[in-house]
Amino acid sequence: MTLQRLRKTIYYCSFLLLSGGIGYWFGQREIAIKWQSLKPEILIVNKALPPENKDINFGLFWEVWNKLEKEYLDEAAVNKQKMFYGAISGLTASLGDPYTVFLPPQKQEESKEELAGEFGGVGIQLGFKEDRLVVIAPLDDTPAKLAGIEAGDFILRIKDEKKEIDRETDGITLPEAVDIIRGQKGDPVVLTIFRGKQKPFEVSLKRDTILVKSVEVEFVDWPLDGDNSVNKKTVAVIRLSRFGDRTVSEWNKAVDKIIKTANDKKDNFGGMVLDVRNNPGGYLEAAIAISSEFFRDGTVVEQKGKITSHPFNVERPGKLIDMPLIVLINEGSASASEIVAGAIQARNRGELVGKNTFGKGTVQDAMELTGGAGLHITTARWLLPNGNWIHDEGLKPDVEIDYDQEASKDQKWDNQMKKAMEVLVKG
Repeated sequence: MTLQRLRKTIYYCSFLLLSGGIGYWFGQREIAIKWQSLKPEILIVNKALPPENKDINFGLFWEVWNKLEKEYLDEAAVNKQKMFYGAISGLTASLGDPYTVFLPPQKQEESKEELAGEFGGVGIQLGFKEDRLVVIAPLDDTPAKLAGIEAGDFILRIKDEKKEIDRETDGITLPEAVDIIRGQKGDPVVLTIFRGKQKPFEVSLKRDTILVKSVEVEFVDWPLDGDNSVNKKTVAVIRLSRFGDRTVSEWNKAVDKIIKTANDKKDNFGGMVLDVRNNPGGYLEAAIAISSEFFRDGTVVEQKGKITSHPFNVERPGKLIDMPLIVLINEGSASASEIVAGAIQARNRGELVGKNTFGKGTVQDAMELTGGAGLHITTARWLLPNGNWIHDEGLKPDVEIDYDQEASKDQKWDNQMKKAMEVLVKG
């Protein structure tokens, strides 16, 4: 082989090697491009391995995700974070249990605020009068009270520049109004107020941390009307709106007031009405602590899990064991409030007045998740001391009475409360 022929051979082999390398590179690049086009563009923030029992192929999930990203008409509606949370929400919803739920961070925060009775706001109790949004009452020592907001003020407009909201309140729902007026501490909100014969005027309020009590007690002389010469009985009305973080401590203070008043009034003290209407529940531990107030010993509620059962007994001899008692209930009384009312009824400690309760007989474990999200998982059923499970059935009142909105209009005490007082005093 001549030197010239050898050089040609080397050049030829080098060309083949270079061509093959270039071809391989372009081929790999094309494959990578195609693969990238199939993968959803999502930031992986949790690299934890999937569970061992991974017998589900997630290829279909990613296929749907990719098609939604690429083909959905309204591109602005394709929010990856919402899709991600929505997929997890669908996972819990597939169990068919409305109480096993995934809570995105904002909903988790709202849930915690509700139980804590603490949130950013201006301190207004809202309602409707003549189909218009009205201030039921401003809470003491809150921005609304300090700014001169009064009970009966109509709210015509709500404006919040930070939230980019400026809307009239015609047609607004109560949850919508509450959501708009609440916000971060220090942020302003402007309300347009109509009061009496005055012209509408604006009030700018700076939100603060609002604390809402879950337990309130008031003393009433019964009968409400009639000659003062009639021997009236003093009734303690204790309103329990939820079973939250501070409920037990607030309850203990209310009980001390009741005991003091009962001792002062002696024979003129008629007993107490425990109002748990529209109480959605809360912590099981709080329900057990409050139920224990009315018993010396014994079982309050029994919890039945997957494998084991566990009775929850009276924690200590109660301070209100011998006090005449009526529990006021309605369709909004649920969960922990049903535990308290159910134990009292099942053990013949007092009568229930009002309407049939909601009927929630399960217990949820509330968990904190990564990134501020939350997860509520149903882990057990709870049974009354008599063994009954009231789920989807609720508690039936001993004295049934419908709420009469017309008869209760502009009255401090509604017709159901009046009936409860009447039953209590008559014994």
